[in-house]
Amino acid sequence: MQRVSLFGYAKTTKSLTKLYPHAIFYDDKVLKPFRDNNGFRVKPSSDFNPKYSDLEVPSPAIPPSNPLILQAKNLISEYDCFAKNSPLTIWISGTNGKTTTTQMMQHLLEDKGSQAGGNIGTPLAELTPDTDIWILETSSFTMHYTNLAVPNIYVLLPINPDHLSWHGSMGEYEQAKLKPISKMREGEVAIIPNKYKDIKTSAHVICYENETDLAYKFDIDTKKVNFKGAFLADAILAMSVDKILFDRVDYEKINSFVLDPHRQEELRDSKNRLWVNDTKATNIDATIAALNRYGGSHIHLILGGDDKGVDLNELFEYLKSCSVKIYNIGSNKEKLSNLAKEYKISFELCENLGDAIGKIDKNLKENEVALLSPAASSLDEFNSYLQRGDEFKADILNIS
Repeated sequence: MQRVSLFGYAKTTKSLTKLYPHAIFYDDKVLKPFRDNNGFRVKPSSDFNPKYSDLEVPSPAIPPSNPLILQAKNLISEYDCFAKNSPLTIWISGTNGKTTTTQMMQHLLEDKGSQAGGNIGTPLAELTPDTDIWILETSSFTMHYTNLAVPNIYVLLPINPDHLSWHGSMGEYEQAKLKPISKMREGEVAIIPNKYKDIKTSAHVICYENETDLAYKFDIDTKKVNFKGAFLADAILAMSVDKILFDRVDYEKINSFVLDPHRQEELRDSKNRLWVNDTKATNIDATIAALNRYGGSHIHLILGGDDKGVDLNELFEYLKSCSVKIYNIGSNKEKLSNLAKEYKISFELCENLGDAIGKIDKNLKENEVALLSPAASSLDEFNSYLQRGDEFKADILNIS
């Protein structure tokens, strides 16, 4: 019997017990061994011995520096577990927009028997193996550990600094995103930013400069697509795959897609002032996209959280060109305030999100915009970006 070790007692690894019913979990947060409600053994990470393990599968969030990863001798990813038993597979990655692109693509292809999963929230083990298409939002964490699985179609959105503390450098982060392309085979398709046009691969490569360029290549009329800005790019990428697979462009179907909350979600308070919940903007590029969308107005911007080791100077260079005042929250608020002083940008140092909202409430004029677009993870003060966004919305509704 194959001895399987699952690193991290988490959603992805728990789902893999369908494949490996005798697996043992090892988790950094476990202090004493126990059996869970399903009878699986869960042990402290310190109990792991590579001599007694034939296969190790990590939860994607576990970084390469973790002792479990360093000890593993037979490490594969969740995706590798399904390398020989999956339908036509589309991977979607990049820094921003991959969730929306995945959702839009599923919306377009559901009539062709597609299922969406991966980083979007559904582990591969919970997908149906005999369906026609898997559409997988694919993180750089997963690709770092993936060596066997390869997509049939790879859709790559632009790559910008993110998760640098996990990967160690921008180069390593970028390398993880590009890793699948070199392994793709003849007959497979990679849609990638023009920046990477010289990458070596056997796949058919379609490069694009922006959404307008890509739409031209696929004969898609952007004027018939109702989405704007970053969402237009997501829509064009989804429509491009539909065109590749089924030679169709369905404007009515894409325009019927409803965006998730928490990404540039607009709200009005009791005074009819505009507040924007963009809590999902957890990196610089996403925040710049939001600032660009509302660039015609003076913006009261809430920034801050866990910035994951990213150099924030690029953001402040952009802020210099904006009509903006920033309200700094989270674990990096002192860092943000020092940068604001350096770049001569108006700011207020806030205790927390509620304090920032209260200060904006006193300053916000009717023709201005209040924007929560933190350019940072929420996990320093919240359970998730969802909780951060929900608290933001609740406070706006309570303004009198």
